[in-house]
Amino acid sequence: MRFLIINGPNLNLLGKREPEIYGNVDFGAFINALSEQSDHTFEYYQSNVEGEIINALQSADNDFDGVILNAGGYTHTSVAIADTIAAINVPVVEVHISNVHAREEYRHTSMMAKNCAGVITGFGLNSYALAVQALEMMGE
Repeated sequence: MRFLIINGPNLNLLGKREPEIYGNVDFGAFINALSEQSDHTFEYYQSNVEGEIINALQSADNDFDGVILNAGGYTHTSVAIADTIAAINVPVVEVHISNVHAREEYRHTSMMAKNCAGVITGFGLNSYALAVQALEMMGE
């Protein structure tokens, strides 16, 4: 199976940014380990720009078996990303490294969750591996 992982704003700083919340592992190292442990093909895209994330989602339609999306702060604000997820045919799993429900009140609401196949939150970088498992089960 082919999966696209899309990370949004500030997730390019993983390993450096607030390690007490996000851990101290660089995402590049994590994706390499995930790829080595899997028979699947992964492509990775990160952007701090909302429109670029929308373009990546649209491009993924009918080209991937699933998308794993951590939209970062756009999760709580972007109607446009939510609308894009609703408009494409490829299943999208929303992921979050931290447990957003244990954090600030504004992080408790996801604009896009209703359009996603599911949401995985709070398991650190393992949230991405759990999303892969969920997409595998959907593809069976």
